[in-house]
Amino acid sequence: RVLDDLGYSKLYEQFKHEMEDEKEHVAKIIERLIFLEGTPEVGARLPFKVTKDVHKMLADDLDAEKNVRQLLIDCIDLCFLHKDYGTKEALEPLLKDTEEDHIDWLEMQLGIINDIGIERYLAEKL
Repeated sequence: RVLDDLGYSKLYEQFKHEMEDEKEHVAKIIERLIFLEGTPEVGARLPFKVTKDVHKMLADDLDAEKNVRQLLIDCIDLCFLHKDYGTKEALEPLLKDTEEDHIDWLEMQLGIINDIGIERYLAEKL
């Protein structure tokens, strides 16, 4: 929403797409937890700082996605250990999307900023 407020509508639309992907990921994990008769803890979340610094926003999001990737890898490893192949199959597409869509896109954006500078980058995102 900050990006939209700053006038970077193209960048906002991409982040909105990413947010919708994340909601789908969460829904799949919650569905699996409920199927396994667990109780999802939906109120807890990591601290989140709002910033108007677009470069920092992208870098922070990349760090968060890398943490998610590691958590998914750790969970998939646990699935093998406990022979829970249903959960493994549910998590693998989330890992693929995290790596191939989210992380790749963020790394590309930061690379473009390094190549052309933040001002030129943001001018293309209006």
